[in-house]
Amino acid sequence: MPDPAALLTRRAHLSAQGTTLYRAAHLTETGGMYTVDVAGRAGILSLYVPLTATQEHGLAAAWGEAAGLQGVYLKRRPPEARHVANVAREQLSPPEPVWGGSLPELVATEAGVPFLIRPGADLSTGLFTDARPARAWVRAHSAGRRVLNTFAYTCGFGLSAALGGAAAVKNVDLSRKVLAWGQANYAQSGLSAPDQDFLYGDVFEWLARLERRGDRFDLVVLDPPSFARGKSGVWRAERDYARLAGLAARVTAPGGQVLALLNHAGVSGPQLERMVQSGLHEQERRAELQGSFGAGEDYPGAGHLKVQVWTLDQGR
Repeated sequence: MPDPAALLTRRAHLSAQGTTLYRAAHLTETGGMYTVDVAGRAGILSLYVPLTATQEHGLAAAWGEAAGLQGVYLKRRPPEARHVANVAREQLSPPEPVWGGSLPELVATEAGVPFLIRPGADLSTGLFTDARPARAWVRAHSAGRRVLNTFAYTCGFGLSAALGGAAAVKNVDLSRKVLAWGQANYAQSGLSAPDQDFLYGDVFEWLARLERRGDRFDLVVLDPPSFARGKSGVWRAERDYARLAGLAARVTAPGGQVLALLNHAGVSGPQLERMVQSGLHEQERRAELQGSFGAGEDYPGAGHLKVQVWTLDQGR
């Protein structure tokens, strides 16, 4: 087993930078067996191989003691987890810690920005730590701009845009619960969070509605899941991303930008580039890929996350 103390030493500088929410051990460092995220006083241990209850507790204890945590929560992530999450939620994500004391909700920070984290709430606990560089990019490129944050989850990108001085921000998600969580994140930073800026419903339907209303944005953030089921059918990023990019282009102002993210190990950066280009081409929008990057430094050797910055032409 990798030495928890050694891996924690590699991340020790992050807290000095105001980040107490980070990945302490990535799959590339654990032989593909598990990951550990630290969120303030809590740890989140995600298992990708089956272990006995004794082994699960022992691994959690080793990390909890090394990091000085109050509690460690367990997430079991078998290959079929995305398909069974709704019917086996408590087995995959036990609501109580596997080691230490309970922390149902806490505040952790990213570059000094507070976020509400709920370690035992679900497989997703409030913020995806691999997208930290993308959130920093949004904050640095939002001043005076109208920003649309799709698949918003707890609104990390929307909050980053607001803190970066955006003129307006709209967050769209299919879950009222996570949008309310996003509003609570805004409140943590002392920002107003009016309901009209948190749009509940299907992202594809909202993109069409915003287009009909004539709303246009200077920056559109696309952060869809790799797989999802909804009333409009099954979404598969490797098949459907081009259509999403095309719809985004229809609400992107002349000269505006699309930030395209995809967390999918089976799709390469060039494949994502081709899909985005295809979707934009269908809308007769030319665009230039101005930058691409991935996960943060606490994800050494990771290739699952692709982030691309597209600047659209001055057309319609």
